Amino acid sequence: MHLLSRYSLLMAAALLLGVGLTTLDVLSDPDRTTPAELLIDAIEKTLTFIGAGGVFMLIRRTQQQHKHQMALIEALGIAHAKGADWRKDAQTFRSGLGAEIAGQFRRWGLTDAEQEIGWMLLKGLSHKEIASLRGTAESTVRQQARGLYSKSGLPGKAAFSAFFLEDLLPARNDRALDSPNHQG
Repeated sequence: MHLLSRYSLLMAAALLLGVGLTTLDVLSDPDRTTPAELLIDAIEKTLTFIGAGGVFMLIRRTQQQHKHQMALIEALGIAHAKGADWRKDAQTFRSGLGAEIAGQFRRWGLTDAEQEIGWMLLKGLSHKEIASLRGTAESTVRQQARGLYSKSGLPGKAAFSAFFLEDLLPARNDRALDSPNHQG
């Protein structure tokens, strides 16, 4: 049920209870019958019931949010555990791949700065981001990247990244076989 309609029902119920209890008070104590006293008594009772109903609604909403939060935490834990398995499995390959990339950098004769630029380019950083991380001018990073491309014999950033990624990715015709939806 929508919160506004719940609130409207709460207000109507509180008003009825307040008026009903005030009527019972009048019937049990007929001496207190001035309109001002009756109105104040009805308002006090109505506000008391509205407050109690509001507290009840807040407690229910808090319980619902807690249940939802616990479900999210559980789902996050499951996803994290699956991610941990992936990271553990990938660590062996990452170590070997890192050693191979470092070896290729050495075979190309890259300077330490060019190697650092190469690693950051492979991670997808822009020249501007690399300059910021290294505390150098963007023009310096561009010059070092040009040196890297020249020594590697590759025309630019895309070719540089593709040099290392090409053999790691499945061939175009093999991708369907690796799909989780493949019915083989």
